[in-house]
Amino acid sequence: MLVKDAMTKDPYAIDPEAPLGSAVDVMRTNNLRHLPVVDEAGQLMGIVTDRDLRHAALAPAIGEYLSASGQRRLRQLAETLDDLKVRDVMTWVVVTTHPDAPLGHAALIMSERRVGSLPVLDAGRLVGILTERDVLRVLSREGSVRHFDPEGFLW
Repeated sequence: MLVKDAMTKDPYAIDPEAPLGSAVDVMRTNNLRHLPVVDEAGQLMGIVTDRDLRHAALAPAIGEYLSASGQRRLRQLAETLDDLKVRDVMTWVVVTTHPDAPLGHAALIMSERRVGSLPVLDAGRLVGILTERDVLRVLSREGSVRHFDPEGFLW
């Protein structure tokens, strides 16, 4: 099977100049963990992940543990956070794949590089995204998971 058979086609994407709050809204509303960042021509520039957003939001959460001078600096940072753009927090170097790559190869890259998604590019343009969920959906659909035994899981 090829990546193009498993990927999410025409994924949500965002402009690098969009306010960070817009990325949060898109990701929260659509239950996304990975949001590609593209320019006007559809060229991939980066990706915003739920981890990127957590890092951007973490600073205010640690404020109570800082000294008085650290808290003053943190207040200044909080004012700056309101002005953050997607480009300020996105991951710039992105591991990608192409539509005709074997799905197994893409899954191996995701595992080895410890990434939860691969933007799919065709001639430099974003045409899809392959996520862990997409790979798992294919595995379960192809019969790799034949029997579900809820007793075998701890929750």
